[in-house]
Amino acid sequence: MSLGGHLWTVGPVVAARLAPPREAPPSEPWRLTVEDEVVGPVPLSGRLRRAGDGERAALLLHGLGGSAESPYLVPIAAALAARGWTSLRLNLRGADRSGADLYHAGLTVDLPRVLAAPPLAAARRIALIGVSLGGHLALRFATESDDRRFAAVAVVCAPLDLDRGARALDRPSRAPYRAHLLGGLNEVYAAVAARRSLPVPVERVRRARSIREWDGLAVVPRFGFASAEDYYARASVAPRLERLGRPALLVWSAGDPMVPLETVREHFVRLPATARVVVTPRGGHVGFPRGLDLGLRGERGLAGQVAAWVDRTT
Repeated sequence: MSLGGHLWTVGPVVAARLAPPREAPPSEPWRLTVEDEVVGPVPLSGRLRRAGDGERAALLLHGLGGSAESPYLVPIAAALAARGWTSLRLNLRGADRSGADLYHAGLTVDLPRVLAAPPLAAARRIALIGVSLGGHLALRFATESDDRRFAAVAVVCAPLDLDRGARALDRPSRAPYRAHLLGGLNEVYAAVAARRSLPVPVERVRRARSIREWDGLAVVPRFGFASAEDYYARASVAPRLERLGRPALLVWSAGDPMVPLETVREHFVRLPATARVVVTPRGGHVGFPRGLDLGLRGERGLAGQVAAWVDRTT
């Protein structure tokens, strides 16, 4: 792994903390309550940015430990708005630290309900854009959905094989990244535990030192998997990629230290002809040069390139 990959991963995070991206005009809060057969009503939230006539809308999904406020989503929403697209940056279950519930990389059950709720219910064309774990979730949903409005899916730095992805993140050399992710996940878990009883105490979950261990303690008992390995096998999108029935854009960086290229490259052969894979030599995990040109005939930079592809493809 090159030093550049680490710098492109960490640098944008530091920059966003020093100068958070501003929205002009600002987005507005969005809320919806869905019903879960195990825990009952689950409130969802997000940030809605209206643009154009509302007939074209995009649903944006964040990564592991992130939220609708994650700085990598805001520029994408802005680039879409400039092209007349409404966008909803969704908080996956509990990602807003409300204690609503937990989420996992294959939990797609909420997405049809979100697409059927205002204002996305009025859209005639819908795109799904996911970053990191959100990209995996977007691809998984794209292999399941029969919504005829769902026109395209674009993902950035998405894991495809959850078992291989966990193994990569659990390497000793990835300890700083792992600690960052576990910190966010523990906040979500603690918020849920403050509202209702969970099978594993917060103190035990906080002692997890690997992604695999955390999943085994938190995700497995909540969602009825037999083990972390069972969760990864049943939720991973890799074996389902042939079922992508709509245009797809998949972007990775060759220097990504969190989703290494070798963990996803072997699955490219499963992708249908409607999928476009772009691997850029510069960049890290979710972080790319401002002048990034992926050959997608749009404004330079990741957000502009992805928005241009979505706009042209749909």
